[in-house]
Amino acid sequence: MSAGTVGSAPRSGRAAVAAQRRARAAEVWREFAATRSGLVGLVLLAAVFAVALLAPVLVPLETLDVTRLTAASNEPPSAAHLLGTDPSGRDVLGMLVWGARVSLLVGFAATAVSMVIGTLVGMAAGHFTGLTQAVIMRVVDFFLVVPSLVLAIVLSSVLSRGLWTIVIAIGVTSWASTARVVRSQTLSIEARPYIERARALGGGDGHILGRHVLPAVLPLVLANTTLTVGSAVIAESTLSFLGLGDPTQFSWGSMLKSALDTGAATAGFWWFVLPPGLAIVVVVLCFTLVGRALESVLNPTLRGR
Repeated sequence: MSAGTVGSAPRSGRAAVAAQRRARAAEVWREFAATRSGLVGLVLLAAVFAVALLAPVLVPLETLDVTRLTAASNEPPSAAHLLGTDPSGRDVLGMLVWGARVSLLVGFAATAVSMVIGTLVGMAAGHFTGLTQAVIMRVVDFFLVVPSLVLAIVLSSVLSRGLWTIVIAIGVTSWASTARVVRSQTLSIEARPYIERARALGGGDGHILGRHVLPAVLPLVLANTTLTVGSAVIAESTLSFLGLGDPTQFSWGSMLKSALDTGAATAGFWWFVLPPGLAIVVVVLCFTLVGRALESVLNPTLRGR
């Protein structure tokens, strides 16, 4: 066999694997697109992302500077201010647009932290046995039993106030459910024959977890991620509503807190109360729709139901 033939074999193998992955991705997209609710959620989320990314263009931050405002406080919706103004005279629509950036940033960043911790802990809990598995599972059980929001409130109170404090507080307290899902999938994967062959050929723990288990659990992690982002957005709004968020940033939770502190709700200034609340509901609902659709496509135990 010539050197060119030997060199072309790995390349052709990689090309075949890449083609198989593209075909699988196309199949997943077709199945996802067939789910109308998931597609509607995805379109709405794309619109929210576009608005959040274009916030500096749509609503320059200096227009929300209280030292430069000319509008009166608590103005009702009008052509000049489509959602009215807050007690400080700031445009509610502009605050809503900037709040989308913070809420989505915290939601995705906290979810990323949660997914990394949950995936690693879940794979370790499903792969190792004996004392190691027992210790890991007791830690997972602790985080499952204690409400994650309570732990997040404690961490946010202890640490210095800021955006990344909320990210850390939410991320390190909401990974337990992901770990349970990943552990179950890891146990199922490691019972398959090709894992036994890998062990027989001398594959170590790192090889089995990194080359065989991780690629197999990633689809479920992806589906769980979309569901967790919605929970993280709610957690961020709750912490900001309790006054534990970054006071220098606009967020939907801080808007609700400001509405409560200034008596906007009881005074009948509904345009300062309803928009952030509805924004939280719509975004969380969209993430839930997308997550459920992805879960039905990527989770083999849910197919055919």
